[in-house]
Amino acid sequence: MTSESHSFSNGRYTARVAALGAELCSLSDETGRELVWNGSAWPRHSPVLFPIVGRLHDNHALIDGLDYTLTQHGFARDRVFRWVERTPTGCVLVLEDDPTSRVLFPFAFSLTLSYSLDEDGLHLRYDLANPDSLSVLHASLGAHPAFVWPFQPGTQKTDYVIDFEAPEPESLAALSEGLIAEGESASPVIGARIQLDDSLFENDALILMHPASRSLRFHAEKGEALVFSWHGFEQLGLWMKPGSDFLCIEPWQGYASPVDFDGPFEQKPGLLHLQPGERWQAGWSVRLDT
Repeated sequence: MTSESHSFSNGRYTARVAALGAELCSLSDETGRELVWNGSAWPRHSPVLFPIVGRLHDNHALIDGLDYTLTQHGFARDRVFRWVERTPTGCVLVLEDDPTSRVLFPFAFSLTLSYSLDEDGLHLRYDLANPDSLSVLHASLGAHPAFVWPFQPGTQKTDYVIDFEAPEPESLAALSEGLIAEGESASPVIGARIQLDDSLFENDALILMHPASRSLRFHAEKGEALVFSWHGFEQLGLWMKPGSDFLCIEPWQGYASPVDFDGPFEQKPGLLHLQPGERWQAGWSVRLDT
């Protein structure tokens, strides 16, 4: 099973996933309305962030006394995953360490992505395992799906809001050149709502380090809402490229290095530390709702 992509449908939704990066490239409703970004102004759709989320200081990782180069968001998004299963309503893909990955990241891993469609929308489950019998796997993993904004006919981007399931009173993480800076940034969340506008993203992503919510509604005042929920992830990022027509809703387990961190990789804040044989799971779902 080596085809480049797999399309699947349940009548309500149709999705397409590519073997390259195990990336969700399309999600449309029964009318053909596309919900996932087409990859033009920003050449991605829904990349998998592994084995890091965000940037390392100078793209540098010190592991067991050796220097490794890991660029922003890691390498999984640019690797071809192996098809494990393809069905009319979903698919399963896996990426495992090999000589190529070990040049960049000297750990054993098995990363499985499982996509499925049902009446509650599209579901994506991540299963990260440490198959090594001796070494701990130190890594981060994140999602980066980009959704069309605006997605309702006849609406403008400034008509849209995000309504979290709970109030989000905490400040946002501060950023400096893609790294986590000292201090905090003022949050645009008022109660449980963000009024969306391009200007919110002029200084990069909005990062909630400890969101109270595990779901949100992305919508204009009238019409359907895109309901996004997640589990297992600790952080949430929101991002868009100013001037473009998409919004990324990004649950993460991990984040960029702090500006003053340049120690051994295993001491980097935000990492998972999977013991030999241990597994970690997380996931997200998306659907349309009136």
